[in-house]
Amino acid sequence: MRPNATTTALAAAGLALVGAAWVALEPDRAPFSLLLVAFALLVVGAAWLEEGPGSVKDLTLVATLGGLAAAGRVLFAPLPQVQPVTVIVVAAGAALGPKRGFAVGALAAVASNFVLGQGPHTPWQMLAWGGCGLAAGLARKLLRPRVAFAGFCFLLGFAYGIPMDMYTWLYLPHNAASLAAVMGAGVAFNVAHAVGNLVLALAAGPELRRVLERYERRLRTEVVWS
Repeated sequence: MRPNATTTALAAAGLALVGAAWVALEPDRAPFSLLLVAFALLVVGAAWLEEGPGSVKDLTLVATLGGLAAAGRVLFAPLPQVQPVTVIVVAAGAALGPKRGFAVGALAAVASNFVLGQGPHTPWQMLAWGGCGLAAGLARKLLRPRVAFAGFCFLLGFAYGIPMDMYTWLYLPHNAASLAAVMGAGVAFNVAHAVGNLVLALAAGPELRRVLERYERRLRTEVVWS
């Protein structure tokens, strides 16, 4: 990272530690303090991305994919948790790398919430979908087979639900009974998300990845006239 990015990341990491300590010292303030942690982690991600997509074409591609994923989420809104966001984010991460995957996921969450409703849940959704793109970028070499790609998207349907269930639990009494109730209530949504991911990924996931990979190659190709 450049010095300014490093400073920003370190400051945000310090804020995250303060928020975590606040949770430990005052559990009743957990929703607000953990919201600070979420914001701090997003700032760290933004500072990390400063070393990532730098060209206008890079930024345009990330914005386009984030907008496409957001539009798909809004279009599928009548079907709870059945949406193309995770598949698009995974394809972006697998084709373009973890930084762009994170950026597409975070952007898709905040953009779609301008229609579906912003709130304290937005940073958690940004982190959850950004994490999906990051994970796909790190595992990109393993995701070439269609079955592997689809299975990865299926698992991320459940992984995405974990921080969102925990976010809900923060506003309830902090005991095992309320946690079990939240996790139980989220099972149907997580299953719907995972199955929807599986179907969409089997249908078009690898094709979307190949399209993005071709665009990436063209983006990096420099034509020299002699």
